[in-house]
Formats: sequence, C-alpha cells, structure tokens
Amino acid sequence: MMRQYLLLCALGLFCAGCGGNPYLDASLEPAKFEGKDQAWFEENWGKPSGKSSRFFGGESWIYSRIAGGKTRFPFFNFSPNQCQITLEFDKDQTLTEYDYTDC
Repeated sequence: MMRQYLLLCALGLFCAGCGGNPYLDASLEPAKFEGKDQAWFEENWGKPSGKSSRFFGGESWIYSRIAGGKTRFPFFNFSPNQCQITLEFDKDQTLTEYDYTDC
C-alpha cells in the first residue's frame, strides 16, 4: 500500500515538473522585459525565427513556438497551438513593444 502512494506521488511530481511553457509565460509579463535589448533576448530566448527591418529604424523579431494544444482522446490526436511572438526594437536595439498571437 505504501509503495502505491510513493509511486503516485512520484508520478504527480514528474507531471508537475513537465507543465508550463516558458515562452508563453514570458510573453504574458511585458513589464518584466521593458527596456531589455536584443542581446538579452538572443541570449535567453535563442535566435529568432525571423527578422525584418522597421521603416524608422530598428528591427522586428518573430519567435514561433508551440504553446500547448488540445487533445481529443488521451494520448492521440494532439493539435499544437502555434504561438507567434513579435518583438519590436528601436534604433538603440531596445524593446519598445511586443505582440503575440495564438498563445
């Protein structure tokens, strides 16, 4: 009986450790990233999926990530949500605004 409780607790801890999406969590806390520069994002989030120049200077970076999804049946038919995070940087390479979709 004690083994079953230990096994159940270990399984619960394992599942709890696997939850969450750092890209989704990060995108929901804009004040935390206000004033960060491009080097910080590249160091902590990795290289962006895409870059483009902005008309008045600076760059737009796009990160595409999988942020959760839906399952219709246990262990089958998983449909991932494709999350797209857009970061807008000014001429000084500082984050000015951001946007995300499908997160």
